[in-house]
Amino acid sequence: MSKNSREPRSRLGRKLKKMKFIAKIRFRKSRDAPILDNLRRVMVSNSPIHFSNKILQRRFKEFLNPDADRYLILKSLLDELYLSPFGIGIAGNRHLFLSSQGSISRLFKEKTPEGQHSIILIAHYDRVPNSPGANDNSAAVFVLTEAALKLRKDKIRKWLIIFTDKEEIAHGEGIRDQGAYTLARGLQNAGLGGSRYYIFDACGVGDTLIISTMADYLMKDEAGPGVSRTRIQVRQLRAKALETARHLRMERVRLIPTPFSDDVGFLRAGIPAQTITMLPAAEAEAFGALLRTKPVFADALVSRDAQGKCDPKLIPETWRLLNGPEDSEGRLTPQHFPLVTRFICALCKAN
Repeated sequence: MSKNSREPRSRLGRKLKKMKFIAKIRFRKSRDAPILDNLRRVMVSNSPIHFSNKILQRRFKEFLNPDADRYLILKSLLDELYLSPFGIGIAGNRHLFLSSQGSISRLFKEKTPEGQHSIILIAHYDRVPNSPGANDNSAAVFVLTEAALKLRKDKIRKWLIIFTDKEEIAHGEGIRDQGAYTLARGLQNAGLGGSRYYIFDACGVGDTLIISTMADYLMKDEAGPGVSRTRIQVRQLRAKALETARHLRMERVRLIPTPFSDDVGFLRAGIPAQTITMLPAAEAEAFGALLRTKPVFADALVSRDAQGKCDPKLIPETWRLLNGPEDSEGRLTPQHFPLVTRFICALCKAN
């Protein structure tokens, strides 16, 4: 075969090889398109992805704005998601309700059978002045909202979500000034005193689920048949939370006391409530070890007098930064938000 006859074959071979290479690159691009698109979105976005629902993601920054009317923003968000929120004012505080049963406009006018709302989930939406309130308590509010969407999609019933006002009390105010206290009294009057109450607070930082034991410390010096009954009810709530975590095979779960939350107001009004929060694993482990040798630090979480007797640096950093300017969006760990959402949904499904 002559040289001239071989050259066209060589050019044809090179062309076919080039076409195969281009086809291979195109196949890779099409196969990896979703990954590349996600990378582009993350690179272009100014903030990390916190929520699977786009509306929640869009409204979260608005909720953190220093001048935000958080009640109006939250109500508008819940309306936008067709969750049918209902606002109820009690003692000057504005609370928002979501019910699996639909409208609850008559909840405080006519006593409702407890079975209709056998589990009640709480998250306060207020914050202290001059704090973004990202972890305390914006993250839990939005995680609870996302859980409500999933519960509705899965047609899970018998739950009630309440976004509470005035969890944060000013210096000089007492427990009876807390929004949770007057709210709890109203819930009792509505026939919901016997429901199971779970409070979600500071759920935006960390990978370890904390099931609070603060109620034990609050009741340690009290006695009487009512207190004994409340202790039993709190232990039942805690046992259900632990059972749910085991069912989900959650690897990092701890029982330790937590800072002041809505559970204090509920407890003082006669309704046992179990607080759930999150911490980074290292902080949870270190604080748990500290409490085994110095249980006085549990008092420092709720008592200003006790705080003066303890080194505040030994309290978990995540909690020390609450109620201040450093409680910002940048400190959140949104990759762990789905853990809390799954826990909420499982708690309701087991209801």
